[in-house]
Amino acid sequence: MVQDKRPFKLEPLSLKNVKTYPLDNRHSKVSLKDFARPWNRGGTLAGWLGQLPNILGARDFNEVVERIVDAVAGGKTVVLAMGAHPIKVGLSPIIIDLMERGVLTGIAMNGACIIHDTEVAMVGRTSEDVSSELKQGRFGMAEDTGRVLNLAVKEGAGKGLGLGEGVGAVLFREKFPYNDWSILARAYELNVPVTVHVAIGTDIIHCHPTFDAEAVGKASHLDFRRFARLVAGLEQGVFINLGSAVVMPEVFLKALSLARNLGYEVRHITTVNMDFIRHYRPMTNVVQRPTLEGGKGYFFVGHHEIMFPLLAAAIIERLE
Repeated sequence: MVQDKRPFKLEPLSLKNVKTYPLDNRHSKVSLKDFARPWNRGGTLAGWLGQLPNILGARDFNEVVERIVDAVAGGKTVVLAMGAHPIKVGLSPIIIDLMERGVLTGIAMNGACIIHDTEVAMVGRTSEDVSSELKQGRFGMAEDTGRVLNLAVKEGAGKGLGLGEGVGAVLFREKFPYNDWSILARAYELNVPVTVHVAIGTDIIHCHPTFDAEAVGKASHLDFRRFARLVAGLEQGVFINLGSAVVMPEVFLKALSLARNLGYEVRHITTVNMDFIRHYRPMTNVVQRPTLEGGKGYFFVGHHEIMFPLLAAAIIERLE
């Protein structure tokens, strides 16, 4: 016979003596003044921004816009760091426009960016079908891309140029048919610094016979030091990381430490990470750690092709 092993009997707590207080005496985090207002046909973007709820992500978005506008108006540094995906989803014209308007002080890229940017400049298209090309060993083997970029990097390194400036100079000189859509070519023309931060083996041009590791290392390290100079001027400025989950958050953290080590005051900064999922590294190395001494960090989750044009449009509305 199985012995009955029911749990001990527990007397439920009595609610008779619970202490309550009037609702008027309680602090509430949300009130009607924070609520959204419905859209009216024929409205403006500025009006729509003002109709967003003053709560959580919407409040943060408007705060970031104001911080960027204040930085631009005050002549402070605004840096955009980016992975290649923003180029692949068609954001180059938006980024170029922000450079032309004087919003962006500098741009920092991973190595994949120069590949897609250069292909856009050369032929007006980019982004191969990796799955179909990989099985044949053809992934990344477009001859023109490797030849133009590797020779540009080698030529630039020989002249003492950083990787971004070296590639931009060649694109500008060669007058490729779609240079107007090239971030690197337009930045070179506008004299906006673009730095490129390469991890050897991550980019298709590293597989080509024209690849020169010595030139890439020399030029990319020079770009790191130039990027560190931009970071050293970020006091009261803004750093945006758009779609780089590893390389740019790591490079930013090292550049920030270097700037502080050399005595630069970089405490009160605004950092913004924008990506379509939350990653540990950007959250830690962009949003949290750099702002522990002051400033504020923000994280926006959403598709680049929607969120970044929205941010750019909001900035332009507020600036004007």
